[in-house]
Amino acid sequence: MPTTQPDGRVIALNAGSSSLKFGLFAPGDRAEAVLQATGSLTGIGSKARFEARAPSGHVLAERTWNDRQPSYDELLADLLAWTEAHQGGPLLAAGHRVVHGGRRFTEPVVVGDLELAQLEAFIPLAPLHQPHSLALIRSMRSLHPGVPQVACFDTAFHSTNSRIARLFGLPRALEGAGLIRYGFHGLSYEYVSGELSRRDPKATAGRTVIAHLGNGASLCALVAGRSVATTMGFSVLDGLLMGTRPGSLDPEVILYLQRERKMTLSEVEDLLYNKSGLLGVSGLSADMRDLHASRSAPAVEAVELFLYRLQREIGSMVAAAGGLDTLVFTAGIGENDALVRTRACESLGWLGVEIETAANGTSTPGRISGLASRVAVWVIPTSEETAIARHTVAALQLGDT
Repeated sequence: MPTTQPDGRVIALNAGSSSLKFGLFAPGDRAEAVLQATGSLTGIGSKARFEARAPSGHVLAERTWNDRQPSYDELLADLLAWTEAHQGGPLLAAGHRVVHGGRRFTEPVVVGDLELAQLEAFIPLAPLHQPHSLALIRSMRSLHPGVPQVACFDTAFHSTNSRIARLFGLPRALEGAGLIRYGFHGLSYEYVSGELSRRDPKATAGRTVIAHLGNGASLCALVAGRSVATTMGFSVLDGLLMGTRPGSLDPEVILYLQRERKMTLSEVEDLLYNKSGLLGVSGLSADMRDLHASRSAPAVEAVELFLYRLQREIGSMVAAAGGLDTLVFTAGIGENDALVRTRACESLGWLGVEIETAANGTSTPGRISGLASRVAVWVIPTSEETAIARHTVAALQLGDT
């Protein structure tokens, strides 16, 4: 093991269909990762834009391609060139958020030919997410073949769920084919759980529900820091109402759409992933900020449905955990929408949840419940990129021991 901190940086990559978020980190003590910069590539395939910021929020670099549409590999090459030219040394490693690890991968893994082939086998389990992560791994291999890569899985955190919690009421042969509840947003839950433990060590031993509320939304119930239940299941469609996804849905709806409305498989898939949720119900927007600003009845109804489903699903998580000691809000809506937090906590008054209006209204993360509240309520920003970087440093033993 190295005894001194290596000169160079670790990049954490989070790939989407038309965007790429990244964090740049220096390896620290005992598998810690020290943030140096964050940024994104957006508009990939249309009007590409690169931006990088210091931890303070100061813009370090930005560029827009208005005259042409560079390829994915070109954009990644530009990002990596900027990284090595401006951020203190060579690229030591790349860590990736990979949505699905199946049953095979319950912890991060250094990606070789065998691992890449195994991850490709999970594409049918996450057809709209897995291909982007694997394409990025291949691009990194082509551009920097000597740089080791580590895959970090959204499903891994929920591998502690009991067998019963993961089963569907389907024939056992289908379970053997991989039709079980996996759960997602695991890197976010891992990071937030760690931050909660740091801020409130007693919470680690208790019963916690973390609400990851963003365009994709889910809940996780934890007991003693371990996931025991989560609202997403076989796919990222299940559970809460989301920006463009419906959440829990009677399976007969799918059969009806195909049988009576004559919708094709691809049309149903597009409906469920891209045209439902807040966008579908409101007919206006998938962005909660737009819905708050609108006075239209469908927009108001979309917000009410989001809150109703959130209340119901939190109740199910509390039941799975056997009670509730701590509630945490995170991700875009959870961190920034005081109204959603207020309404959600009001609906949980029967659990002893009470928040302080002044604390909830501030933009500073932290505890928003008073001492009289039987349940501690927190707002904790998530950082999937930090979780990825820590795993990468640990897997490759890059940190100072």
